[in-house]
Amino acid sequence: MNKDQVSGKVDDQVSGKVDQVSGRVKQKVGEAVGNQKMANEGVADQVKGAAKETWGNVKDAVRSEADDARHEHERHANEARENIVDRTKDAKDHVNEKIDEHKEREHIRRSA
Repeated sequence: MNKDQVSGKVDDQVSGKVDQVSGRVKQKVGEAVGNQKMANEGVADQVKGAAKETWGNVKDAVRSEADDARHEHERHANEARENIVDRTKDAKDHVNEKIDEHKEREHIRRSA
């Protein structure tokens, strides 16, 4: 995760929490002074803050899933490459054994 991704996550989640707290304060002040408009705006701010925080949580979860999938893909790719290297080595070793056997048979045939 790069700095901008962390910043975006924190911005949404923290900003959402701040909106919720300030909305609760605004609601309570509005109720205390009998200002229904202010109290309603406070509730609206709380809803907006909850949505913003939730959006940050969603982005974080998606980012985490994407990272996990990328790591799993890389693990599979590494295993596949290693498997190819191992099979290539095995094939090379097998062919070299056959060549050595052939050379040994030819050496024995010529010596006899």
